[in-house]
Amino acid sequence: MFNNTEDSKTKLSEFGEFGLIDHLTKHFVIQHNSTLKSIGDDAAVLEHKNPIVVTTDLLVEGIHFDLSYMPLKHLGYKAVMVNLSDVYAMNAEATQITVSISCSNRFTVEALEELYAGIQLAAQNYKVDVIGGDTTSAVKGISISITAIGTAPKEKITYRSGAKPNDLVLVSGDLGSAFMGLKVLEREKEVFKVNPNNQPDLEKYTYLVERQLKPEARKDIPELLEQLEVLPTAMIDISDGLSSELIHICKNSSVGANLFEDKLPIDPALISVCEEFELDSTTVVLNGGEDYELLFTINQNDYDKIKGNPNLSVIGHITEASEGIHLVTRANTKLPIQAMGWNSMDKEK
Repeated sequence: MFNNTEDSKTKLSEFGEFGLIDHLTKHFVIQHNSTLKSIGDDAAVLEHKNPIVVTTDLLVEGIHFDLSYMPLKHLGYKAVMVNLSDVYAMNAEATQITVSISCSNRFTVEALEELYAGIQLAAQNYKVDVIGGDTTSAVKGISISITAIGTAPKEKITYRSGAKPNDLVLVSGDLGSAFMGLKVLEREKEVFKVNPNNQPDLEKYTYLVERQLKPEARKDIPELLEQLEVLPTAMIDISDGLSSELIHICKNSSVGANLFEDKLPIDPALISVCEEFELDSTTVVLNGGEDYELLFTINQNDYDKIKGNPNLSVIGHITEASEGIHLVTRANTKLPIQAMGWNSMDKEK
């Protein structure tokens, strides 16, 4: 898909840096009045009336993704989602992104067209403007860095530090599915290495694999909360695992928390695949990353506004810091929660 061949692939050197940027970004359209100038000058020019939210993430081949099962179009889409999710976790609206890529000459123009097709689809679906970036060569592999920019009224921006004792702990969607999708893909990769003629049958794992390869940032949750007239007291996106993210909120807010095992949102597909892999589904939900759901706290007085909403689950409550951070099991036993989620610095090269 992305290797140079003698007759059918265009080498990056045929375009040059600026020609390549022009080629890859020619189909992007501007959707925000706040984008006064996008690609084509020394810098983009933006005009926002409210405070600006800025976040950036770097995805590196072999550390954050594996191109043996990650299509380049999906990679482009996911790279945008990773960043937009952080903006939505601030209870803000994402408006612009920049895209920077480094890659080796193993990649072709056609390969980068696939990558940018995913970026373009994400920008179109989430109504953000691509306003700049950079391309450069690398000794090996490919890396993609995206910076996302958003905005929100000062009084609506939500930090990790605002949770108070007796607040409710909520999460959007279901958890753990992206991690199990990765487990399925890694298993099938090993099978393929042994027998390349054996094509994987992933039909029964469709939902889990999709959650890993093509996650969706929860733009709808800040919009929903605004409609319900609920202002979160603290919020974070779940990229490294529920346990790690809850600990971040508790540490920044100087509080403790109790989560309830029987309240954790689990998709039925996850339960059956956990049994297949002989893994405990609660452990997967707590520690599996890349769900890109939103974890947040609200005042108890707002409970009636969110009660029964199918997009949200109340999974616990905030306590005094002295009580610690615990999981209350189905057997009513309190177990300390530790950060066991994804840590890119632990990834061996």
